[in-house]
Amino acid sequence: MSPTQQLLSDKRVGVIGAGAAGLATAKELIHEGHKVTVFEQAMQVGGLWVYNPEVDSDFLGVEPHRKRVHSSTYASLRTNLPREVMSFIDFPFLTQQGRDERCYPSHKEVALYLENFAKEFDLLHVIQFGTLVEHVELVTMDSTGEKQWKVITTRKIDGVVDEVKEELFDAVVVCSGHYFEPKIANIPGINNWPGKQMHSHNYRLAEPFTNQCVVIIGTQPSGMDISRDVANVAKEVHLSGRNWNSSIDFTKPMGRHQNIWPHSTVIKTYEDGTVKFKEGSSTIADVIMHCTGYRYYYPFLDTKGLVTAANIVKPVYQHVFPPSLAPSLSFVGLLHKVLPFPLFQFQAKWIAMVLSSKVKLPPTSEMTESIKAFYDQCEASSKPMHQWHDLGDIEFEYLDWLADQSGSEHLESWRSKMKNIAFQHLFNNPDTYQDQWPDEDLHQEALICLQQLEITR
Repeated sequence: MSPTQQLLSDKRVGVIGAGAAGLATAKELIHEGHKVTVFEQAMQVGGLWVYNPEVDSDFLGVEPHRKRVHSSTYASLRTNLPREVMSFIDFPFLTQQGRDERCYPSHKEVALYLENFAKEFDLLHVIQFGTLVEHVELVTMDSTGEKQWKVITTRKIDGVVDEVKEELFDAVVVCSGHYFEPKIANIPGINNWPGKQMHSHNYRLAEPFTNQCVVIIGTQPSGMDISRDVANVAKEVHLSGRNWNSSIDFTKPMGRHQNIWPHSTVIKTYEDGTVKFKEGSSTIADVIMHCTGYRYYYPFLDTKGLVTAANIVKPVYQHVFPPSLAPSLSFVGLLHKVLPFPLFQFQAKWIAMVLSSKVKLPPTSEMTESIKAFYDQCEASSKPMHQWHDLGDIEFEYLDWLADQSGSEHLESWRSKMKNIAFQHLFNNPDTYQDQWPDEDLHQEALICLQQLEITR
């Protein structure tokens, strides 16, 4: 590539968010020679892994003008995957003496790992901390006919607005995550129910639930995790879900404290505090906690309706590029139930190389057809829309495809084995899975691989 061609391929790129996705994206964009600015509303890197004791002013998370807190991390949170399998592809997540050395470490350990990643790859100087992205809009075409984006940001110091800035970028990558805009269950009679409601986004500590009867809606990892945490102090925990194993016995308690009672879905609540479940049982509860997931929410992003976000973000080619706005707009990290850090890095490599013109996207029409075929397949299989960013069994096939786009090596085979075992281990041993790993040979294989990478990188 000639110097002139190199100059034309270098882009000024705005990255929204300095969590794991934003850091991976900044690293890969810089590696490709792009001029990067990362906007982060917090005062440190780490995104959702940074614990913040503050919560939204509305515990349920439905008041549109509430004071919002980005992080959903609670004090006792640990990873639900072993640290080795979470590692970035070129930055091993190994134990460090004097820190949390557990296989399933705490949120604090993950945040430190991400801070080390940012320092290792010299990313801190491109991050504007304490900066909230207020508006992102496609506004002009530059002299070469390329799209440009206006980004308006507000910087605050000690809660006071210090600067409002407007900048133009050749491309914007949205890396702000999707675990902060609560989605709640629709419960008949809830408007007259006298107890307290909240969403897991605003859960931090178990102590406020001491001696209370708590109904937790949702049996995904956060619901299971929080129910065990609350059970340490609560009188009773009633865990309500739609997708229990067929062998579940709704008449017997579960968990080491024997005070967690499984139930089917909540079908009605009453003015006397009663919560009734589909299988026929009921309880008088003090609290209903919605561990019911999140909506995709990007209030700053104005695409004139070309991209929408709620249960999913659509349309996006391969969960990354909106066809009509590609490659100038992209998303990293829309998928869930995946190996997050390697996924972010592979997506970021692809984006960076497309922006460098080293990799070409298919024509807009072809990307649109691919998306339509995918949506048709989801509908034909009766897959709920909120699961369309869930890859299921094809996760590692997708990761291999991403690796091929950037000419990268595929993930090591031990990663898929370790992830599959980890989720089976969680399912079989929900109370103890974070404290013991069932396959030491596989653990040693992963350690040796990562230690060798640490030596050679």
